[in-house]
Amino acid sequence: MQKFKLFVFLSLFSTVLFGQVAPDKYWVRFTDKNNSPYSIDNPQEFLSQRAIDRRIKQGIEIQENDLPVNPQYIQGVKDAGATVLTVSKWFNSVTVYAGNQSIVDAIEALPYVLSVGKGNEKVGDNTFTEKPFFANESFGGIPSRELYKSSDAVNEYDYGAAYNQIHMLNGEPLHNNGYDGTGMIIAVLDAGFLNADNLSVFDSLWDSGRILGTKDFVNPQNPEIFTAHYHGCMVLSTMGGNLPGQLVGTAPQASYYLLRTEDGGTEYLIEELNWVSGAEYADSVGADVLNTSLGYSEFDDPSQNHTYADMDGNTTPITIGADIAASKGMIPVNSAGNSGSSSWYYITAPADGDSVFTIGAVDANGYLASFSSRGPTFDGRIKPDVMAQGSGSTVIDPWSGQVSSGSGTSFSSPISAGMVACLWQANPNKTNAEIMEAIRESASQFSDPDDDYGYGIPDYWQANSLLTVLDHKINPQYQVNVFPNPFNDEFLIDVKAEDAVINSVEILDVAGKIVYSRKFSNMPAENKIAVSGLDKLPAGFYILSTSVNSVKTTTKILKK
Repeated sequence: MQKFKLFVFLSLFSTVLFGQVAPDKYWVRFTDKNNSPYSIDNPQEFLSQRAIDRRIKQGIEIQENDLPVNPQYIQGVKDAGATVLTVSKWFNSVTVYAGNQSIVDAIEALPYVLSVGKGNEKVGDNTFTEKPFFANESFGGIPSRELYKSSDAVNEYDYGAAYNQIHMLNGEPLHNNGYDGTGMIIAVLDAGFLNADNLSVFDSLWDSGRILGTKDFVNPQNPEIFTAHYHGCMVLSTMGGNLPGQLVGTAPQASYYLLRTEDGGTEYLIEELNWVSGAEYADSVGADVLNTSLGYSEFDDPSQNHTYADMDGNTTPITIGADIAASKGMIPVNSAGNSGSSSWYYITAPADGDSVFTIGAVDANGYLASFSSRGPTFDGRIKPDVMAQGSGSTVIDPWSGQVSSGSGTSFSSPISAGMVACLWQANPNKTNAEIMEAIRESASQFSDPDDDYGYGIPDYWQANSLLTVLDHKINPQYQVNVFPNPFNDEFLIDVKAEDAVINSVEILDVAGKIVYSRKFSNMPAENKIAVSGLDKLPAGFYILSTSVNSVKTTTKILKK
């Protein structure tokens, strides 16, 4: 299981130096949270009950970075003449608009200001440009009829052209058993949701009150959630869309917050800071899953550019923020990036985060999409985590409201985020780390991950089995190795444990039925155990349960 990193603010960005975070926009960081009117003993003053319950359920303590920024500090910045755009309690900072240097000088003079990001170069303007992340995506065209469900399939939902993208993940059984996102909250952080307030594909969301709120972190003074950009509308359709027989998303009964953090016309570092503020808001209102179909590497101001060396999980502001989001008990699901065919090639921030669930793209047949960004992270960790259909995905056209197609990891990510929400709905007492690990273990390449597919294409019904058929918690005292795995008709079990005995070995199918059982009379753990006679066992996924000193340890095994 992964350990989530916590960061001390004053050392957060000791190696991250940059100028203005956008033209005439600055990042103001404060020295402390002293004399705050808020207290970690009264979290209900700044967190919803749902956000508090999420922490309690996962054993997460309220910490200083949960406290809001001191309101007196914010007022002091306003009094200096700046317009405050966003506020970040995790970074203890604000972003501001300051039209002249005298305002910046006045802010810097405040005793509680640690630093003001500023630069000497005049950078950029607000004319529309094709952003690097979006430039490698494509849209339009009628989805192939081959993507529709077969006539003899019986499912709770009539997915239409979206059938293939959920079937690839074996997500229909979750829906058929009532796990369709009901009661789960997904926050969508994107560039805008053009016409999502009046397209029929989202009628069921609006009619049932499951669009819980919207917020614009790019232009808070003049929100443009439904007019600024088309991208988020397409993204939302792959999760929350519901046009039976045409397009049904992977979490059609979930509830959603629509958060604009990305400026579709420019590319500056401030957008990473917008995202962090958006993630904090999502945390405070009780979101379970974050979907981010965005990635950052190069900016309109080259001095802000990231390097591959920055993709180490600890450097970029958005990656640090995403890992903090995970430390609060949410699951941040993120596109791997669309740079696989470009000179950048690798994943983009925040996909490098060790607690970020990073999704690459495959085509309708499960083959790697050439544009999908590759791993590993700069420090050598496996990325992407898993894959989903991102080439020829079924989406809604924001202008016409008709079913269309799109290609980009922008779509493999939300397709996955919806399934993550459904799986968590089915297993509400599991932690975010346990949910993500079960999905990795269910994936096609779990035993042999690589830099293209990560752990491969997951099977969400098998992930559910890992979480529900057995109490899938590995006892750290005992390491059970199986080889070969995958196997043909036999394999060996090697248990690493001192002064231990093996009591029994069982093999269970995905429904929890025992298909093989063998008991031992205090077999010493140092003896390798041969399990044979499995030639008649159907090919597929199974769970090996090994009892060592009367403690069961489970391991995923695959029969060829």
